[in-house]
Amino acid sequence: MLLQVRGAIPTTPWELVLTSSPETQFVLGILAVFSVVSWYLIVLKWWQFRRMRQLADRFMAEVEKAPRLEDAYHAAMRLPPSPYNRLLREAVHFFSELKPGTLKGGPAANPAAPASSSTLTTTQLEALRMILAKEVAAERDGAARFIPWLATFGSVSPLLGLLGTVLGVMDAFIGIAVGGSGNITAVAPGVAEALVTTVGGLAVAVPAVMAYNLYVNRLGLFAGELEGFAQEIVGTLAREGRI
Repeated sequence: MLLQVRGAIPTTPWELVLTSSPETQFVLGILAVFSVVSWYLIVLKWWQFRRMRQLADRFMAEVEKAPRLEDAYHAAMRLPPSPYNRLLREAVHFFSELKPGTLKGGPAANPAAPASSSTLTTTQLEALRMILAKEVAAERDGAARFIPWLATFGSVSPLLGLLGTVLGVMDAFIGIAVGGSGNITAVAPGVAEALVTTVGGLAVAVPAVMAYNLYVNRLGLFAGELEGFAQEIVGTLAREGRI
């Protein structure tokens, strides 16, 4: 129905929302839920990436002080849990299972042992690389949690807003047909009401898409840093004559 049939013609967007049809208000309600959830995820992922950056900086500062890998391991285990010390722990645990007593126990664990007994074979080295790659993938997937929902909100919200607009325009034209008047005064309020949902859909989609692109970029940088650290672990083992 046309807005003037319901009462005074609205003069502000808020009045359009309050006097809109049930269909329009239903669509706006869904968009409001999408907006609240998307902003919650935006803040949550911002805090998580910020926290991971702080933990990574602290971890790297401690590891760079360690002269050997086992020293870095013991220093890292005293720090709060982070993707980096979990990756280092996985590498050290796997190496220690293959060569017991050659890493966790320190360089003086068995000084009389021949060098060949503490080095990895080619097959064992490939297994170590696979373990590190699996851990990197697991940490990347953990950091990516909930990010796809931002893309979903960003793509669905404009379509939902368009649906509300189409329903509103249909309602406006039905009101024109019933009232028998097609002048601008009769048409404008109904069209304005219909466009409210389009505005709502865009208001939800724009920050969600921007945040999604930002976090996908940060996720790529995070995964690249983890992969680089995994290669650094292998390089350190090679430098210390363990592989």
